[in-house]
Amino acid sequence: MAISLKTLKSSTSTTPPITLIYGVDGIGKTSLAAEWPDALYAPTEGQKTPAGVDIPSTDIISSWDDIETLFNELLAGGHDFKSLIIDSVGGIAPFVEGVTAARIGSASVDDNSKGSAAAYGNGYKESEVEWSTFMSGCEALSQAGIAVVLLAHPEIKRFDDPLNDPYDRYILKLNKRAGPLLREKCDIVAFINYRISLKSKEVGIKKEVTHAEGGKERIINLTRGAGFDAKNRYSMPDSIIYKKGEGYAKLAEYFPQPTGIAA
Repeated sequence: MAISLKTLKSSTSTTPPITLIYGVDGIGKTSLAAEWPDALYAPTEGQKTPAGVDIPSTDIISSWDDIETLFNELLAGGHDFKSLIIDSVGGIAPFVEGVTAARIGSASVDDNSKGSAAAYGNGYKESEVEWSTFMSGCEALSQAGIAVVLLAHPEIKRFDDPLNDPYDRYILKLNKRAGPLLREKCDIVAFINYRISLKSKEVGIKKEVTHAEGGKERIINLTRGAGFDAKNRYSMPDSIIYKKGEGYAKLAEYFPQPTGIAA
């Protein structure tokens, strides 16, 4: 179909976002995600909701087929869920990468044995196909009115900034091809951490010691900082203070709400 200026339409999104939430252990990622309306919790091995959080849950995701089945059943309708929480993307990575390895005929995505199709990083590069398929499923749910919340863990990596000296920063704990792809395709990437301030104290002549203060107030970062990745497509503030039970309400002021399949 040819493009015509007579068939213009609004570019304003009306679908609920795909949100990726990551942060340090015990910060409250799952508790925040559970605030999404009418949510279904889909855990991977080793993940569970914290005490006091009670939401409908699937069996543990243990294969790529489980992911496809979950997406297809939600898209088929006949339920009241408006949000899907996947905990975590690191937990589904082995299944995603296993499909990649089978497709290219290698033992694994990081198999560097002689003649392997995955050697020299090619396996991770090829895994972008399967990760894109996974994100397409998330997009289909969003288009159908179901918000998707992906939970992830962080790791600290050195960043070689071409304009400054190298420094450490938090990134997603995924392979080097998957992390950037997920960040690109998600509508919101939120990094949760504690607010910490550094105070210096003079303890002698020309000698100071520095100590940290705070560490109790939780902050949801929504735009990129020097020490972490974050972003949003909704003109949200750089960060908001997270108080348990109030996080979603604060975030939801800026994006379309999930309606569910039945709407």
